[in-house]
Amino acid sequence: MTATRPTEFEDTAVTSDEAVEAEPGAGPRGELSLFWRTFFMIALLLLGSILAWLQTLRAFEFEPRAVQTARQMASQVNLSRAALINADAIARLSLLKTMAQEEGLRIIPRENSDRIVPADKDTLTQDIARELRQHLGADTVVARQVNQADGFWISFEMDGDSYWFLTNLERFNAAAGKTWIIWLFVAAGLSLMGAALIAGLINRPLKALSFAASRVQEGNFSASRLDESVHTSEIREVNIGFNRMAQRLSKLEQDRALMLAGISHDLRTPLARLRLEAELSVADLEARAHMAADIAQLDAIIDKFLDYARPENVELVAMPLLNIAQACAYPLRDQADLQIKLHIDADLQVLADEVELGRILSNLLENARKYGKSPDTGIALIEVSALARDQWIFMRVRDHGMGVAPDQIANLTKPFFRGEAARTAANGAGLGLAIVEKTVRRMGGAFALHNSSTGGLSANIKLRRAPPA
Repeated sequence: MTATRPTEFEDTAVTSDEAVEAEPGAGPRGELSLFWRTFFMIALLLLGSILAWLQTLRAFEFEPRAVQTARQMASQVNLSRAALINADAIARLSLLKTMAQEEGLRIIPRENSDRIVPADKDTLTQDIARELRQHLGADTVVARQVNQADGFWISFEMDGDSYWFLTNLERFNAAAGKTWIIWLFVAAGLSLMGAALIAGLINRPLKALSFAASRVQEGNFSASRLDESVHTSEIREVNIGFNRMAQRLSKLEQDRALMLAGISHDLRTPLARLRLEAELSVADLEARAHMAADIAQLDAIIDKFLDYARPENVELVAMPLLNIAQACAYPLRDQADLQIKLHIDADLQVLADEVELGRILSNLLENARKYGKSPDTGIALIEVSALARDQWIFMRVRDHGMGVAPDQIANLTKPFFRGEAARTAANGAGLGLAIVEKTVRRMGGAFALHNSSTGGLSANIKLRRAPPA
């Protein structure tokens, strides 16, 4: 048995992707949860409705507003032109000054050298320009910038000369600027908030059901009770049915554990008598040794039954993983057909129950000793390695034997399953790995088996890492 500080983990240490199977209920990477699926579906529906409403508004409000605005502007141009034509020179100057100061309207002579930017900024201005040409003449020029001066410019003829009529489009359409855009974003924001609220209300009972189901899977029936007083009748019926099912499963689990414990306890007394009678009445030493070995094997099987029927509740405390591994490997140090190598950092702390974790490692070491011998040397070389990643500790117990047929790996953790003869040279109850998996899950971890790429069976354990002191 050797203990080393890990420096390279390519072969001896476990990696997170091969350590344990995926968490129960976890989907493929990139898969959306039910909340986001529901949110996106409702959001798309609401945003589609807003876009449809916008198109309807454009058809029934924007175009009529463009016609109305163009008519108002055409009336202003015609009235201003008529007023200027009928006014004398002094009155005309006064009129132009009053229009500029009071109404923000300006009339400027048009020159051939004017630099013009057409009024094609958006659909509304294009519609207005088209309507103005219908009312003022096809040769009317409508611009949004003349000589780099912004505004809404309309050309017209007066007394044979060309002029610009400068006005502000927003004075005809005060609510048509950015107000409707603001309300559109407000409506979209409220729609998304409503979608999130609805998705949350739909997802909340399903999330609670999923959490309770995972607790039942781990055997924690006390933490799996759902609320039976919810107002939604369908959810209330599901919660009531689930609670009744969990209660029944809890009762069955208690009965099973009690039955196994009772049978195991009751078998101890006749086994003790058989051992005593064999020692006293059998004269043949070899026969006596065989009988004692058979009784010891039966006693070990009973221990397995008791371990499998052990209560679910465990108390997790921080402890050094290396110390526990060394304590479990110590009784096997003098075995001639066994060699154990430990690759565990001395300061690696795990959250676990010391007795339960010791039982897990002892079971795995014993299993590897029995079935993991190298076909070439006849020696079981066992490597125990561990590393920390985030809030988890990944540990691996690996032998260099013949491994297991791929179609049998999934069955190795099932109670009373006996594998192929290559890995079942010793008799047993078929509970060792089932006890390991059950105990690991009881401590909030995960357990998985797989054949190593370089030969042998690898048992992978995922446990919680103790927070720093």
